[in-house]
Amino acid sequence: MQKLFFLLLLTLLSSGFGKKDRVWVALGDSITYLNDHVDETGNRITKGYMTRVTEEIPEIRYVNQGHNGWTAVEIARQIETLGLTPADMYTVFLGTNDWWSGKPIGTIADFEQNTGYGTIYGAFRIIIDKFKSLNSQAKIILITPMQRADFIYVNDFHNNAYGSYKEKNGQSLEQVADAIRKIGQHEKIKVIDLYHQRALSIKNLVAFKRLKMPAHGTYKNYPYPDYINIPFNPDVDEYPYPVEAMRMTYDGLHPSDNGYEVISKLLAKALK
Repeated sequence: MQKLFFLLLLTLLSSGFGKKDRVWVALGDSITYLNDHVDETGNRITKGYMTRVTEEIPEIRYVNQGHNGWTAVEIARQIETLGLTPADMYTVFLGTNDWWSGKPIGTIADFEQNTGYGTIYGAFRIIIDKFKSLNSQAKIILITPMQRADFIYVNDFHNNAYGSYKEKNGQSLEQVADAIRKIGQHEKIKVIDLYHQRALSIKNLVAFKRLKMPAHGTYKNYPYPDYINIPFNPDVDEYPYPVEAMRMTYDGLHPSDNGYEVISKLLAKALK
């Protein structure tokens, strides 16, 4: 009888009985938010990076703290209102909206001296400090922004932005990515550098952008960088990214299934 009990206990333990899930809070912008709102992509994706990671690592349970359209600066400003909870792991995937909205990057001194949410460096200090206050032993991973092609929102053509091939407000998106890398080095925490991932380079984000030829108004598929400076009129033009234009993004900015798969593989490796 005692031997039978021992064998039963061994079987339960080996099958994971009583194993506690590890909780992962994913803080981010629309790229994170869309994981649980695929209908807002025109159903151009099937699942985001969090779902993909937890499929590969089933003992992880994610909490989606993606805030559509938000910057790191805004998240830092409202950090106490977000309902952040203690977790075993935290990831921060922010910065692309800071770049587009012209938030100043600042310097590493803003991070070191905790100067507040007036700069990207200062905002990341607030965010990281908040995580440490919730669980000083938690694993923290920073994720840099991806490169960007020209973005046109699939549900509102007037919501558009040019790509990371030129500066906004005197700053490049690469400078934002480099700032996040420097923060990781300063804090000795893992950084997943998506900006410099070859698979996610700007030329791989879309196969083409379908635009009217300026000379006679017929549509043509322009690859990068040929589409730069070709005008797009949101009032009368067709959506420039038909399904066949999708590569690593479906709209020039947000990852497609292919893009999310690249991100999830890198992140799953880090979380393991």
